[in-house]
Amino acid sequence: MSESTTAPATTDTIPEIDESLAPAEGWHVLHLFYQIDRSQWSMLTSEEQVERKTALTRLVQELRQHPNTQLLMFSMLTPRADIGFMLLTPDLRDANAFEKRLTISMGPDVLVPIYSYFSMTERSEYTTSAEQYGETLRTERGLVEGSDEFNTAIAEFNARMEKYGKDRLYPNMPDWPVFCFYPMTKRRSGADNWYSLDFETRRQLMAGHAAIGRQWAGKIRQLITGSTGLDDYEWGVTLFAKDTFDVKGIVYEMRFDEVSARYAEFGDFYIGIQVRLQELFQQVSL
Repeated sequence: MSESTTAPATTDTIPEIDESLAPAEGWHVLHLFYQIDRSQWSMLTSEEQVERKTALTRLVQELRQHPNTQLLMFSMLTPRADIGFMLLTPDLRDANAFEKRLTISMGPDVLVPIYSYFSMTERSEYTTSAEQYGETLRTERGLVEGSDEFNTAIAEFNARMEKYGKDRLYPNMPDWPVFCFYPMTKRRSGADNWYSLDFETRRQLMAGHAAIGRQWAGKIRQLITGSTGLDDYEWGVTLFAKDTFDVKGIVYEMRFDEVSARYAEFGDFYIGIQVRLQELFQQVSL
C-alpha cells in the first residue's frame, strides 16, 4: 500500500485584494517625515536627479487625483526632517500603498523615513448635545421649550453640529503655510488619571479647553485625529497658521488649561512650511 501525498485542502480567509478597507466613518491619516540622504543624492547624475524629481512630481499629482484623497507637502524646519507629507484617504490599502510609493519615489535610500504617525479622523465625544443646548436656551436665554424661537434655535444648532461633525470626519485641509504636528495622550498616573474621571467632569473640562481654542479662530486651523490602538499616542494634533507666532501662542496658552497642565503628555513637535509642488525642490535645496 502506498501513502497518499495529497496535501490537505486549505481555506484562504484573507479578503480579495480589491476589497475595500474603508472605515465605517472617517478617513485614514498618515503623517510622514523624511530626511534626504544628500550623499546618496550627490552620487546621481544630473539626468538621474531630474528623473527622480519628475517621478515624485508625477506620483504626487496621481495621488491627488485619487478619490477622496488629500496629499499635503511640507518643507520641514530643523535638520530633524527635510520633507513631510500629510496623507488623508479612506481606504487602508490605499494608505499603505501610497506610503510605500512615496518612500521609494526618488529611488532607493534617497528619502530616509525619520518619523511617521498613523491616525484617523473622528468625531469628538464631548460635543454639546441638542438636549444640553436646549437646557442652555431655557436657563440662560429664558426660551420656552416648544416656542418658535426655541425650535428655530435648536434647528440652527443641529445644522451647525452636523457641519461640524462632517468637517471633523471629512476635512478639507487648508493651504495655510505654517504647519505643526505633534502627538499627545491623556495621563494615567495617580490622581492625574484622566480615565478615572466621570464623563461629565471630562466633558466640562474639555468645554473649557475648547473655549480657549475658539479664541484663535481665524488664526489657527486645527485637526484632531484619533490613534488609540493605532499608534503610540492617543491623538495626533495638526495645526495650520499664517504666522508662526500664533502656533507658539495657542500651544503656550493651552498648556495653562487644566486639561493640558494636569492631564496631557506630548510627543515631539514637527514644524514645517506647506509648499506647492513646484516649490518643494527649491525649498529643500535639491
